[in-house]
Amino acid sequence: METRTHINSGIYKIKGKVQNYDWGGKSFIPNLIKKKNSTDNNFAEYWLGAHAKAPSIIDTEKGSMNLDLFLNENPTENLGLKVANSFKKLPFLFKVLDVHKMLSIQVHPTKEAAKIGFELENEKGILLTDSNRNYKDKNHKPEVMVALGDFWLLHGFLERSKIIKNLSETKELNFLLPVFLEEGYLELYKKVMQFTQEEVNVILKPLVKRILPKFLNDGIEKSSPEYWAAKAIQNNNFDTIDRGIFSIYFFNILNLSKGEAIFQDAGVPHAYLEGKNIELMANSDNVLRGGLTTKHIDVDELLKHTKFEETIPKILKGTSSKDNGETVYKTTADDFELSKIDLEKTVKHNSISNSVEILLLLKGSATVTQNDEITHLEKGQSVFIRPNTAYKIETETTVEIYKASVPES
Repeated sequence: METRTHINSGIYKIKGKVQNYDWGGKSFIPNLIKKKNSTDNNFAEYWLGAHAKAPSIIDTEKGSMNLDLFLNENPTENLGLKVANSFKKLPFLFKVLDVHKMLSIQVHPTKEAAKIGFELENEKGILLTDSNRNYKDKNHKPEVMVALGDFWLLHGFLERSKIIKNLSETKELNFLLPVFLEEGYLELYKKVMQFTQEEVNVILKPLVKRILPKFLNDGIEKSSPEYWAAKAIQNNNFDTIDRGIFSIYFFNILNLSKGEAIFQDAGVPHAYLEGKNIELMANSDNVLRGGLTTKHIDVDELLKHTKFEETIPKILKGTSSKDNGETVYKTTADDFELSKIDLEKTVKHNSISNSVEILLLLKGSATVTQNDEITHLEKGQSVFIRPNTAYKIETETTVEIYKASVPES
């Protein structure tokens, strides 16, 4: 049966945009969205949303168009009254990530800080496209991610006792122990971030030369900071050793299993190290970086907006409903809510969209029915759903769907 789009439709097919960053993998995202990678590109992210940098394409009764333009035609109907009034636009950005190489250590600003920083950089005449630009918009960028398999990341500062242990047991970093004991998290981090490149090289060269042979011989567990420190230097020369290696010894190293999630709020330093995930965030591109890649580091701005406190990671398992197969990952964010829908032939998902929604089918195939309108979804396909749309999802086999929406309160 063919998919039909009616004038009063609440459900529309959409297609996202690929971001070919150098840290991405070669096959996962192309296989997901059925796009050949004939030029051997790095497929790092697949974006679903209305971000100005890469808006999705929506199929409407008038033809295909950019999602941001579609939403602007009738924001109240397309976003819902509450979202339209509160955010003026689609408040979230929905992504699939394939992390093959480590991403930058990063911190996201609060909404208030982003507004100030954006306006200051405008006054200074820094172009939005400039590589030294910190603030691309006036929004904050809290984010939640759920692992699609074995996933590794850095997340927040370690507990005090664990930092002491790392500094004590790593001879090349012993000299930092008095700094931490006497002056705490801020001064420890500030010290290593303000080293000259020459000082970084002198300190870290003996460390990486000691651990690199063990790494290359598979002699280090991934739970050890030595593993990721060695991986960070593996393909680089020793003349510009990355200062982000210090942070690997300061931050929590987390290993998430499939279906586990974590929330990263403003001020929490973090970095994705390896694996594949679904990510949902506020509609922003504001990032303050702290190393592990060659991207610009503004140390003063980074220090200003980082939370210098121990972080006890809160791994989210989600709240599940067996009746409709949905697992919701609750966070404190007002901009978005992420959930996962797992269905088999005996389980149907019946819903009325409380807000604007985007659904991405990750595995299997399904039908989404609104009244007599049927939309068929295959692996990698997505739909945009207007608020207050009653719909049903069914499958003849098994299906895994991720849903982005806006929380009710």
